[in-house]
Amino acid sequence: MFERVALIGIGLIGSSISHATRRKGLAKEIVGSARTKSTLDTALKLGLIGKGYASAAEAVQGADLVILSVPVGACGPLAAEIAPHLKAGAILTDVGSVKAAVVRDMAPHVPKGVHFVPGHPIAGTEQSGPEAGFAELFDGRWTILTPEPQTDAAAVEKLKDYWTALGSKVEIMSPQHHDMVLGITSHLPHLIAFNIVNTAEHLERVTDKEVIKFSAGGFRDFTRIAASDPTMWRDVFLNNKEAVMEMLRRFSDDLAELKRAIEADDGDTLFRRFADARAIRRGIIAAGQDTPAPDFGRAHGASPGPTDEESGKSK
Repeated sequence: MFERVALIGIGLIGSSISHATRRKGLAKEIVGSARTKSTLDTALKLGLIGKGYASAAEAVQGADLVILSVPVGACGPLAAEIAPHLKAGAILTDVGSVKAAVVRDMAPHVPKGVHFVPGHPIAGTEQSGPEAGFAELFDGRWTILTPEPQTDAAAVEKLKDYWTALGSKVEIMSPQHHDMVLGITSHLPHLIAFNIVNTAEHLERVTDKEVIKFSAGGFRDFTRIAASDPTMWRDVFLNNKEAVMEMLRRFSDDLAELKRAIEADDGDTLFRRFADARAIRRGIIAAGQDTPAPDFGRAHGASPGPTDEESGKSK
């Protein structure tokens, strides 16, 4: 599908894109750049890229597909750096968990004749680095594309076909709608996970280490999410502030209702809210986004884990 793919950032997502691209033979050549020399050396050693470059500007030259796999806060400066070196007709995309801010920061730098199609694969694990990637990461997962209305339709369709070939199901929506949806399905759960794990860590100091010792499945699952890359998530919350604040307001209202029900011994309200939540879980399984198989922290090999991705997209 492409002569030369340039990966700017070769962490979990970038390396998985390389594996999946090579699995299907979608590019004649894959090149890349990374923030550190050690990451670049590892990517070369693993065969993720055929050539490595010290700068993103060098890496994008001659590429007909350029993918930024970096924290969203770095997308704008990188777009400015690579803009003069992008090939006419090239497709420029990203994998960031926030889209409106990425469009705001990148679009002004995109040269005429280059097709900017922002993207977000909703897949990942809490692991990061070039060694963490695997070809199956995107299989059966969703990738969202958020092109602007004036974007060349053929370029959008080609990128959609590429992600489909990588294993994804693809949806197209506006950046603002994406950020609202991901605010509740991804960003708020991560914020809650970071907070509850930190609260437990503080409690750990006064319980003689029993919080960690007797961790049940619920807390264990929170710690998996909370192990996500801190740089990436800092940028997500700073760049999707409006949607996250709205979701926090809604969450606080619902939490207050549960608090009132507990204080009032209102078992009917608690049962109704818990039953509604249980139905959502069954809907996720029915949609193929998880399985009902029991999971007690055992390794599952190279298979797509829970989506949130979201989780370890550091360079």
